[in-house]
Amino acid sequence: MAIKDIRLFGDPVLRTPAAEVVDFDKELRVLVKDLEDTMLDAPGAGLAAPQLGVGLRVFTYCVDDVVGHLVNPVLDLSDEQQEGPEGCLSVPGVTADTKRALSVVAKGQNMYGEPVLLEGTQLLARAVQHETDHLDGILFVDRLDPEARKAAMRAIREAEWFGEPPPLVKVSPHATFGLGM
Repeated sequence: MAIKDIRLFGDPVLRTPAAEVVDFDKELRVLVKDLEDTMLDAPGAGLAAPQLGVGLRVFTYCVDDVVGHLVNPVLDLSDEQQEGPEGCLSVPGVTADTKRALSVVAKGQNMYGEPVLLEGTQLLARAVQHETDHLDGILFVDRLDPEARKAAMRAIREAEWFGEPPPLVKVSPHATFGLGM
């Protein structure tokens, strides 16, 4: 079990768009396992690679006791909307009603590079959209109306964890090709 530190609001990696995965190798499978282990330990409904400091387009999810992952997601969103409470493991203790599409069809790949089609509504649709936003450098607070965003930002500034130094990152002696793995 590899539980990793989750990057918190204010860490620049959370605002940086992630790179498309091109190598479906052992390192990617280790990353997916680390994401799953960390997400389940937290616990959360999803976790994206940038939240572990890795700039790759990969996320995991756990909705209704179904654990899965998606690599290089492309979303097709419904026009019908839902609004409901949303939080984030990178913004602990802060939740707000957030508008999202009611349903989603996500196309991508699994950790072996095989095609995946993921369809979901309600919480699964919310989780897939939330995690895909992370891959684009977007946080749920960016989707709030101005009043709710102001309240969320106030709660972030007042949180115990806000302003803490980011976790120490150990540099690998192996080539990472700039991907932070």
